[in-house]
Amino acid sequence: MNHDPSLTGEARYKWREVERAEQPKRDAVERITDFHEIYSLLDEATIREQASRCVQCASPACVTGCPLGNHIPDWLTLAAEGKFLEAAEVSRSTSSMPEICPRVCPQERLCEAACVLSPAESICIGAIEKFVNEYALARGAGKVDVALSNGRRVAVIGAGPGGMACADVLSQRGYAVTVFESQLLPGGLLMFGIPAFKLEKEVVERRANILRQQGVEFKVGVTVGKDVTLTQLLKDFSAVYMGIGALKPKALDVPGAELKGILQGLPFLAQKNAPIALGLPPVDVKGKRVVVLGGGDSAMDCLRTAIRCGAADTVCAYRRDLANMPGSRKEYANAIEEGARFMFLTNPLAVEGNGDGKVAAVRCIRMELGEPDASGRRKPRAVKGSEFTLPADLVLIAYGFDPVPFPPGSDLSQIAINDWGAIRVDENQMTNVRGVFAGGDVVRGPSLVVHAVRDGRKAAEGIHHYLSEQAREPVAATAQPG
Repeated sequence: MNHDPSLTGEARYKWREVERAEQPKRDAVERITDFHEIYSLLDEATIREQASRCVQCASPACVTGCPLGNHIPDWLTLAAEGKFLEAAEVSRSTSSMPEICPRVCPQERLCEAACVLSPAESICIGAIEKFVNEYALARGAGKVDVALSNGRRVAVIGAGPGGMACADVLSQRGYAVTVFESQLLPGGLLMFGIPAFKLEKEVVERRANILRQQGVEFKVGVTVGKDVTLTQLLKDFSAVYMGIGALKPKALDVPGAELKGILQGLPFLAQKNAPIALGLPPVDVKGKRVVVLGGGDSAMDCLRTAIRCGAADTVCAYRRDLANMPGSRKEYANAIEEGARFMFLTNPLAVEGNGDGKVAAVRCIRMELGEPDASGRRKPRAVKGSEFTLPADLVLIAYGFDPVPFPPGSDLSQIAINDWGAIRVDENQMTNVRGVFAGGDVVRGPSLVVHAVRDGRKAAEGIHHYLSEQAREPVAATAQPG
């Protein structure tokens, strides 16, 4: 690319002169009154200036820090030149959700953390990526023409980020893709789990519509293994991708866990955030004391959602310290600003009820960090004599998820799984059943949206390679000597 020469030489050191900028954020007092996104876009001049801060490393660590391997320095250079449409084109060449990932990715742990500049000075990659893609989409870019059909059909199970990414890549290669989704709208957790104050539902709907324009068909309200069998899909389609996620919540295993007022976090989030009625029992948190158990992003979402629904008090109890909390630091800071409280090194021992069988309090114990466990994290252990009671009217469990077991008697059971229920795949994302591929949380366990997107794109390439080899096999078998 022939770039502006003013961006070379001393311009490579502009980061010394220009401070890092953050996306404008609505004041907490205002934003807790609604579910709209809290961040807005930087202006064009600021985007150009911030993009020009990139030092254009010879071996850019931000690229290796991005699970998708996005060509970040390339589109930063284009953005610095004001070539926003070209920057967006480079961005979407490696990402199927270039306007969604910057909204939900923890850049502070990925690309921005890998930047050679210090954390306080790193390039605001997420803000720039979001801007250039929104700029392009507002001008009609990003839509791919329907590819010439190659005559092959592929079924995708699950319309979450992984399934949509797989469908995106395959449809651009000429495959007729049908996505089967058990919910009534595409998007998976993007639509039903992640709150709108982080990701507006219209953004997800727009991405689904782009896929429809590429020829992808969505069949919603269909559960594979119940409404349609895997055997039937393999008859009707050349290959199948499973991106069904991991949605079995980890249980609260303490005395009193059966009391009224103890709920899993995901159904709570879905009820409060879904754009359509899901038929879930109503949960009223107005004026109540809410305790959230867990320290991941779902816990942050539960806290911030409860605040917007009028909770009188919201407390997060987590058994490790802040340094070991898996949740995004950005989301933690936002929760603090909005009024959430955190009690670290705190573990529940039991839930206490009142005379009506409802939650009244959580009995907890203080923890301390001991020796590292197998993962390298210091294992928490109880501090003797440190028990205390935390008042609560509602307890939300956000301990994470496991893969959902296949429906009893379903032919999905022929797919091999590991000891904790995740699907086994090879280096091309194919399962033990020929022609059946899988990726995302159902393979790796609960993880980031960007990991699901990467698996979906990788599986699409695996499917293309598999079907291309299949197409050549009959020719090789019937070839005659010249």
